[in-house]
Amino acid sequence: MTTLAYAAVTQSGLSFERQLWLREAIIPELKKITGSIHRQGAAASIQIGHCGNMSHKQICGCTPISASTGFNLYSPTFVKGMKPSQIVAMAKAFGQAVHLARKAGMDAVEVHAGHGYLISQFLSPYTNKRKDEYGGSLQNRMRFMTLCMNEVMKAAGTDMAVLVKVNMRDGFKGGMKPGETIEVARTLQDQCGAHALILSGGFVSRAPMYVMRGAMPIRTLTHYMPMGWLLLGVRMAGRTMIPTEPFREAYSLEDAIQFRKALRLPLVYVGGLVSRNKIEEVLGHGFEFVSMARALLNEPGFVNRMKEEAEARCDYGHSNYCIARMYTREMACHKHIPNLPPRLLREINQLENS
Repeated sequence: MTTLAYAAVTQSGLSFERQLWLREAIIPELKKITGSIHRQGAAASIQIGHCGNMSHKQICGCTPISASTGFNLYSPTFVKGMKPSQIVAMAKAFGQAVHLARKAGMDAVEVHAGHGYLISQFLSPYTNKRKDEYGGSLQNRMRFMTLCMNEVMKAAGTDMAVLVKVNMRDGFKGGMKPGETIEVARTLQDQCGAHALILSGGFVSRAPMYVMRGAMPIRTLTHYMPMGWLLLGVRMAGRTMIPTEPFREAYSLEDAIQFRKALRLPLVYVGGLVSRNKIEEVLGHGFEFVSMARALLNEPGFVNRMKEEAEARCDYGHSNYCIARMYTREMACHKHIPNLPPRLLREINQLENS
């Protein structure tokens, strides 16, 4: 299955100007994508979500929203806590996104409830400081998630699969970790009726490299940024704001095995898969599926090559050029970009050989 990501359920959920925003106007173009996927014999899925506090007014058309009012230093922007009426309306927007996905020819939807995006902002005590029925206890913090899932499952009916991306750890002190996150997963399994969970981790606004691992290439990140005080701030404090998280193959496997033991529903492993041997090892632990992104950005035909080569391994160097470029350009592997500036090549070589 090929998953198209990320698609905002409302305009207020856009974190980049170039992102998908699910609405009627783009259905004809989405049909071209799903038609192409289906002609190749694969299923098509789309990741739906809302970025919450990871936006700016000039992008999303309003003051960014979140579980609680405050200031997101990592965007940076002021953020407005959602009113109960907005929470209910947003849950309905998730359901409407599923209807639109069906019209576009999607076979499945992936609800993004991790990585410090809006649902995750309600789940995590780091971003949820509410004093009403949506804050405080874990049961209250899960309330927005369950509202969204109720609308999603109702819209999905019997002809669409629903996967949910969840955090196993937020990746920093004061964030969620196994214990609470397993309870979130059990709620998605037992009360919400999710068909499968994608096990991930990290918090974009606090621990971004916990999601992806390795170092953030600051020189590359600032090279593509427009001039301004944010660029200067990242140049001066980027290493502190975006600390390195060591990369190794299947870096989330130990945590994921805890979830496999605690849950019945199908689970998707994601994180650091670049070889057929490691994928087979992961599947041997009882995971029904694996998910890959950067390996396929590096080598789009890697899945086909794995069918032919028992020792197939993707030539992915973990420099994270693609991640740094993503914030201001389309996402691309440096190996497919001609004529990169020498200073970027030096940074890439340094990170890949360190």
